[in-house]
Amino acid sequence: MPDCPDSDEFLLQATGQGDLAAFSRIVEHHQTWAWRVAYRFTGNEEDASDIVQEAFLRLLDASGRYRPTAKFRTYFHQIISRLCLDQAKRKQPLLLETVPDTPDPSPDTTNTMMRQETAIAVRAALDTLPPNQRMAIVLRYYENLGYEQIASAMETTTKAVERLLARGRERLRDVLGSKENFF
Repeated sequence: MPDCPDSDEFLLQATGQGDLAAFSRIVEHHQTWAWRVAYRFTGNEEDASDIVQEAFLRLLDASGRYRPTAKFRTYFHQIISRLCLDQAKRKQPLLLETVPDTPDPSPDTTNTMMRQETAIAVRAALDTLPPNQRMAIVLRYYENLGYEQIASAMETTTKAVERLLARGRERLRDVLGSKENFF
């Protein structure tokens, strides 16, 4: 077992030996970023919550077999990525139009509305990407993972990640317009 009792690897192995308090600590440590990845991929709170719940259930189920050959976070990114991609195969993304609230007369309202419109445009553009490209974009630009970490999470090569990101950025530029430089 890893030496540090606070490490995720140690906690997951302890979970595999029946320590549910250790699993609770893992959930506390990772639920926020896991939900963030799933939400950025799906664009839907309910789907993101379902994916994260399933990911933790799979993690709990695998805890007895877990061996720390890679960092825990990389291992968990693999589970989240797989579930997101599986969900994308089952369900086409829904493009939702949101109507902004009644404008507030304060001077900051214009900037807020512009940011909201930009976020809606980026969300819609992300939904046009094939699932693998979308996942690579989410992990790189929202979660700030390196190419090797993305490759490990998506179970592919670094070169494949480079291609996914390049094609994804190109598609986003086409959809958002070349004047927008988001990625």
